Amino acid sequence: MTETALPRFYDRLASWWPLLSAVDEYAEEAEFYGRVLAAAGSQPARSLLELGSGGGNNAFFMKQRFDATLVDPAPGMLNHSRVINPECEHVQGDMRTVRLERNFDRVFIHDAIVYMTTEEDLRAAMRTAYVHCRPGGAVLFAPDYVKETFRPGTDHGGHDAGARGMRFLEWVTDPDPDDTTYTVDYAFLLRDGGELRVEHDCHLEGLFPRSDWLRLIEETGFRPPQVIPLEHSEVEPGVHEVFVAAKPST
Repeated sequence: MTETALPRFYDRLASWWPLLSAVDEYAEEAEFYGRVLAAAGSQPARSLLELGSGGGNNAFFMKQRFDATLVDPAPGMLNHSRVINPECEHVQGDMRTVRLERNFDRVFIHDAIVYMTTEEDLRAAMRTAYVHCRPGGAVLFAPDYVKETFRPGTDHGGHDAGARGMRFLEWVTDPDPDDTTYTVDYAFLLRDGGELRVEHDCHLEGLFPRSDWLRLIEETGFRPPQVIPLEHSEVEPGVHEVFVAAKPST
């Protein structure tokens, strides 16, 4: 297992993050995650560890329910999160290897889990979640896709802020259906005052069968996980699902 380079948008283009993904767009989704996590496990849900917290958009809403600690490998993304979540603890770290030497009532990994592109990496991230989860606590993993729900397609969007503006085109493809990855290509139009430039960013993301997710979660030490469909007014039922599992109390 080796450290991997950050996608460009989380590194040298990180200053554009708020114009790609506005925080208010996360309210409904974050409410779902918080509700599911609060109901999971056998112990009260007070503290939350989010691994791969990015710009902190989920945490902005989930901190109303939990005392949140946020971990991400990208300094630029952590800087954005500190602006909107100043009351949260922020730690720079890789979800495969970070060790904070303390436990949390709940552990949450949103779509950053898709950057685990091999079974070894996915297992390592699950192990990190396990060692930080309090006995009787629970974990939630929210991949964008499993093999059974994957759909190639496109999306677009973007926002403006003063003299800056950004528009993007997202193109999701699976060049090799026999491996454990798919590709997300982004084309960005970035306007800063009178200057307009174009950037391309390619994200290699992990794609595993549902059975592999269930097996690996149990092999890590969690109880047999639940597969829960994502509930969201803008998401077709059955297209996205999350995995929720409790850690044994003893």
